[in-house]
Amino acid sequence: MRCPWGDRPCYRIRTVPEAAPRRPVGPHHPAPALKIAILGAGISGLALARFLVEGGVALADLTLFEAAPVAGGLCRSKTVDGFTYDRAGGHVLYSKDAAAMQWMKDCAGGDAAFVKKDRNTRIRFGDRWVHYPFENGLSDLPPQANYECVTGYVKAWHERLMDGSAAPADFGSWVRWRFGDGIADHFMDPYNEKVWKRDLAFLTSDWVAGRVPDAPIEDVLRSAVGIRTEGYTHQSIFFYPQHGGFQAITDGIASSLETRILFSTPVTDVVKSGTSWRVNGEEFDLVVSTLSLTLLPDIVADMPTGVADAMRRLEYNSLVCVLIALDRPEHPDLSWIYLPHANQGPANRVTYMSNYAPGNAPAGQTSLMAEVTWRGGEQPPGAELTDAIVDGLVQAGLLTRDEILFTDRSEVPQAYVVFDHDYARKRSAALGWLESQGLHTLGRFARFEYDNSDQCVIKARELAASLLAACSS
Repeated sequence: MRCPWGDRPCYRIRTVPEAAPRRPVGPHHPAPALKIAILGAGISGLALARFLVEGGVALADLTLFEAAPVAGGLCRSKTVDGFTYDRAGGHVLYSKDAAAMQWMKDCAGGDAAFVKKDRNTRIRFGDRWVHYPFENGLSDLPPQANYECVTGYVKAWHERLMDGSAAPADFGSWVRWRFGDGIADHFMDPYNEKVWKRDLAFLTSDWVAGRVPDAPIEDVLRSAVGIRTEGYTHQSIFFYPQHGGFQAITDGIASSLETRILFSTPVTDVVKSGTSWRVNGEEFDLVVSTLSLTLLPDIVADMPTGVADAMRRLEYNSLVCVLIALDRPEHPDLSWIYLPHANQGPANRVTYMSNYAPGNAPAGQTSLMAEVTWRGGEQPPGAELTDAIVDGLVQAGLLTRDEILFTDRSEVPQAYVVFDHDYARKRSAALGWLESQGLHTLGRFARFEYDNSDQCVIKARELAASLLAACSS
């Protein structure tokens, strides 16, 4: 395979190839001079740029195009009258990759700049707090609901054991196959319908593989009789910046790159020219896009109609986050909670932002942040949404109206990848064509993958290593 930015042979892959030892790349062995464009300065684009510089690429050879006036993308935060919240949902920092997590901390000031927190999450069920995950908190339910959930779980487990059935292809059927009718009726169906805004049969079950741990039947039985069990232990401890919200991490990553970030500069055209590229009329040897695939048909020249159609038809959800500033000195010791039921209002999740870090609210005051999704491509909910959220939170017993100091609203056009049954075909058509053109992609919506911030950093590290290794051979 030929190098995408010149005549040298190289590998163009997404992980470091196993091959003969190569000349090392670093401060004493600089990478070849390449003019590189990175489209987007969210966490993926920023991390890639930092890893490339750490690997020997000259900062002057990088240009990051960012449509917003600040960096951060989905990791941006907002501060209003001393209250800080994250604009795209309640982010936390945890990772199975200790090196990636430490790198993110170090970029933002090191361990001392973070609060270490024990995850304490609940599901609000009527006037009760149910342990999270739901199947690990059945004894917290009213007796009849507990009975329906445990018997349904045991029946589903027994049927899978006896008939050896494979997981159903659609998410709605998978929920009942996996959890049984009781948990489906009381939690999984209403909650997921709130989040995805679609019939659950519209979604594939593929996306839950590896994301929803399989609670042992013994743990579910213990939880039903009041013996506490724990699930999702990989999230049991998390970290959060002392000040500045989650954006403190991307601000830290961007701090050494700002001279190379073109803020308020949306990408309007990407044109392949021989073995090089033109971005907004400027020539580059290499382009890495962190922009959403759904935007590329209007930006990348000479895209085949079928590929453009596949990109435009990829499904996603948008998000509204509403900060509720409260004149209340303290909260229950909770991290975030889930609101599955319609009478709790349109919010599906509430984050106790002031519990994350003292710097998120003024002394003696607290805050909540409510999240509401809507179908991507549709008009966002109007101003009445905030009133509906507050009504629901009052109904759920989370606050009273006289505590509210003010509210603030942020909208994120693309927040969650939606895995419909045509997802794999559309994504494959999109990425296959981009790869054939030598245009690299990185990030949640650039590759339509359900990646958290740490996974974005890990994949940026891998791509940087691949690019550096490929052109130093």
